[in-house]
Amino acid sequence: MLPSTPLHHLLAHRLARPLVLTSGNVSDEPIAHTDDDAVARLGPLVDGLLAHDRPIHIRCDDSIVRAGAKGLQVLRRSRGYAPEPIALPFDNQHAVLAVGAELKNTIAVTKGRAVVASHHIGDLEHLPAYRAFLQSVEHLPGLMGVVPEVVAHDLHPEYLSTKFALELDLPAVAVHHHHAHVASCLVDHGRDERVLGIAFDGHGYGPDGTLWGGEFLVADCRGYERAGHVAAVPLLGGTAAIREPWRMAAAWVRHAAGEAAAVARVSGLDARVAALLQTGDGVRTSSVGRLFDAAAALVVGRSRATYEGQAAIELEALARRVPVGAAAAVPWEERWEEGCLVLDPSPLVRALTGATDQPGAAALFHESVGFATARAATALARAHGVATAVLTGGVFQNARLSAIVAQSLEREGIEVLAHRRVPPNDGGISIGQAAVAARAGPEQP
Repeated sequence: MLPSTPLHHLLAHRLARPLVLTSGNVSDEPIAHTDDDAVARLGPLVDGLLAHDRPIHIRCDDSIVRAGAKGLQVLRRSRGYAPEPIALPFDNQHAVLAVGAELKNTIAVTKGRAVVASHHIGDLEHLPAYRAFLQSVEHLPGLMGVVPEVVAHDLHPEYLSTKFALELDLPAVAVHHHHAHVASCLVDHGRDERVLGIAFDGHGYGPDGTLWGGEFLVADCRGYERAGHVAAVPLLGGTAAIREPWRMAAAWVRHAAGEAAAVARVSGLDARVAALLQTGDGVRTSSVGRLFDAAAALVVGRSRATYEGQAAIELEALARRVPVGAAAAVPWEERWEEGCLVLDPSPLVRALTGATDQPGAAALFHESVGFATARAATALARAHGVATAVLTGGVFQNARLSAIVAQSLEREGIEVLAHRRVPPNDGGISIGQAAVAARAGPEQP
């Protein structure tokens, strides 16, 4: 990089050796922006600290962008982007405060026909991040001259952002997690017509008490209807399954081939699998993010994740060794339950359990997920009379999967909207919440 400020220029000139540049924070915590905090948290980790006589008022992380299947895509919207307003695709007279999700939290406010989102705050399960969240809730409305009339929050009752919202003396609008994902992409494109939203992520709290994450929603900013979803399996061990992908491998192999097959195939990853399968299930989830975890455990033996998304990232990197289209997709089972199209990847899971070619299996997984997604989306779009599909949720940060789905749908004549300025992950949830609540007004939608 080139020095971006005079201070960087002076440092580079004085030191005359390579510098390691990263955000000033411990992993999963917000960046330090006061001298005392920097000394306490970062002092043991660095060679020196450079202070200034002008204090930093508001912390702001680096933004992250990448080249996506449909052009430039923001993955973390922060310095250089926030708090730039984004136009709402409808008239709005309601001042909304949206408090976002639990992970990758941002907040947002509406002012007239604009929505303004904060910088990246982080994961609220960490106390420093929650304190930064409280600071942002106080700062952003004042910065924009907004007095909130409505507060929008996620459906999940245990999110700290939800609990905070419900303690405010304001009318509260609960916005379904995946509806917010779809709405955030619509706002990104200045659109508000009915679309087929394909929302794939780690998980979001569903109205039925299960954890959604492989959703096909017919939606606009006003409301949504669940038209289809990936089959649900137990989240073995609860949130522990997020950190230990072998648990999802056990759940999916049991679903696809039975308990004996699960014990035989997954016990090499973790000796606890047999006992876990016998002692209980856990809440059910349709998450495609967790399906990626299961595949990574089966294909590359990833039994524990040391950072978020590690299993999926490794699986995508492995698949790059095989050209797109070189692996023949495994069709999924399809059935109808309670008016919804259910996609069951059991045939794919069975194919992965016996795979020995790791790059080939990783490519097979991506092709199969992409083919099944596009096939179902095409059928649902035509059945519901919509001509546009939205790709949203953290899973669509996967460039290979995004390209396969987008190209397949476009060959069927379906327009595809992918995220550009608004992150597809939970960093965009506050923008979607704000749009849904503004469209609905103070009354619950």
